[in-house]
Amino acid sequence: MDFTHFNDQGRAKMVDVGEKSPTRRTATAGARVLVNRETFDGIRTGGMKKGDVLTVAQIAGVMGAKRTPDLIPMCHPVAVDGIDLHLELDEERCCVEIEATVTCEGRTGVEMEALTAAAAAALTVYDMCKAVQKDMEITDLRLIRKTGGIHGDFYREEKSL
Repeated sequence: MDFTHFNDQGRAKMVDVGEKSPTRRTATAGARVLVNRETFDGIRTGGMKKGDVLTVAQIAGVMGAKRTPDLIPMCHPVAVDGIDLHLELDEERCCVEIEATVTCEGRTGVEMEALTAAAAAALTVYDMCKAVQKDMEITDLRLIRKTGGIHGDFYREEKSL
């Protein structure tokens, strides 16, 4: 396998994407926060002491996507064109479903930005609800789909929000 993030000495490097042509790139990632009934009802009714959980988590997701290269060492700073998060309460599973989509016109993809957005939103749900429930679970952080670039499109087979 060709490991592109290592130099000739076997040390980490940031890949040079300067020769690549810019293309339209999109990526959507998801995450899930499993909660108990009390926490779920508090989120739904706006009864959490820290405020509106879904709105704050949505803003945190946007901020997370914008700060991705500060968190992931070999991630390029990307001029992001758009960041959109959808958070939905799933009554049957008793969870918060998170979906984050990031778009750009660039030389490298935005998968990491979408994943970071979903993770930051999930962590924010946890933070805002931890006074009520400590055993919440953040699960299923995953890339759902991506388009653009030389490696082509990717679509995970699952229902999206």
